[in-house]
Amino acid sequence: SKGEMVLVQVTKEPIGTKGCRVTRQVSLPGRFLVYMPFASRVGISRKIADREQRAKLREMVSKLLPKNAGGVIVRTVAEGVTEAHFRREIDSLNKLWKKIKRKQSFVRAPSLVQRETSLTRGILRDLFSDKVDALHVDTKEVFNEIGQYLKQVDPELMSRVHLYKSRDPLFDKYDIEMEIRELFKPRCELPTGGSIIIQPTEALVSIDVNTGRYTGKKDPEKTILRTNIEAAREIARQIRLRDIGGIIVCDFIDMESKANRDRVLNELRSNLGRDRARTKAFAVSELGLIEMTRQRVRPSLWHSHTTSCPTCGGNGRVFRPEIVTRRLERALRRAGNEQREPKLAVRIHPEVALYLAEEEPKLLKGIMRDTGLDIELRDDPMIKLDEFRLMSRPAGRDVTELYAVA
Repeated sequence: SKGEMVLVQVTKEPIGTKGCRVTRQVSLPGRFLVYMPFASRVGISRKIADREQRAKLREMVSKLLPKNAGGVIVRTVAEGVTEAHFRREIDSLNKLWKKIKRKQSFVRAPSLVQRETSLTRGILRDLFSDKVDALHVDTKEVFNEIGQYLKQVDPELMSRVHLYKSRDPLFDKYDIEMEIRELFKPRCELPTGGSIIIQPTEALVSIDVNTGRYTGKKDPEKTILRTNIEAAREIARQIRLRDIGGIIVCDFIDMESKANRDRVLNELRSNLGRDRARTKAFAVSELGLIEMTRQRVRPSLWHSHTTSCPTCGGNGRVFRPEIVTRRLERALRRAGNEQREPKLAVRIHPEVALYLAEEEPKLLKGIMRDTGLDIELRDDPMIKLDEFRLMSRPAGRDVTELYAVA
């Protein structure tokens, strides 16, 4: 009802012009369990496929969960976890919920009641398991924080954590810097010479697959299948690394055989199965496209780490020098017709000035002869490639807007 104070949890960060998404169904993630105070059942991660294991985990956790204390979801990493681990985590999450309820009664809305755990602990909780060979840390403070956390949840994993002491930067040692740079390039090379092109748009992300130079003279279908299989693996990897969400459309290379098209789809689905975010790949469409969706919780790396180019406005294209020249010519002829500014200084980008000197050296003389204007040309590297400025002389007043329509 109006004016009622309600406790909500942010489930999706704001993206672009869309605000954040909130829910009243609060869930508190732990390492092995997700505690849901307003639920009433024990769920098991769909990635735990073994029926006996699912039944065993459900029975174990149901027995430990206090009556009327809510529900839980058993996470994938909980396979093989002992009863003591579950009991410790249920107690810990229960205490956290009681703390949130107490705090709720003392604050005035709107107010932050509970913040997500630190980045370090969140990564350890969600990603660090016995499937990870090693974790390297280059600061003593973070190393100690990891030690304190693992001591509580899984002390055996501490042997896999290493304090990096070399003078060379940690990211340089493992080529992380190069990997990060690659994430912002639209083109990704495939092992056998093909490539994929990833292009984010307002509505969706398009991914195009190309064969490269070699297509195989004897059996092109076999080469295309191999490239598409490689592309399916790389697409699944790239959308995880780039944290791409929403609608994704993949344009694989056309194949005649339906069996081969199904192989590519199954390869993509198989590799998407490793993704922690919910993903769904649909059957190949009549146009040969595979449409898929991926759960979007936060902006992609492309959105969160970059901003629109001040020159092109974010569309990735600028007018060519010859087009800028035509616009400049029309603006100068308008100025000549009005006869308000007899002397003009024209500021243009050096590339446009070079085009004028090499391709149309007589243009400005012709305009001056036809209009009676006295024009002085100045190249200015601070001007955008597809811009020009008209300045009155000798006052130096910018009069571009009076004559430049487009």
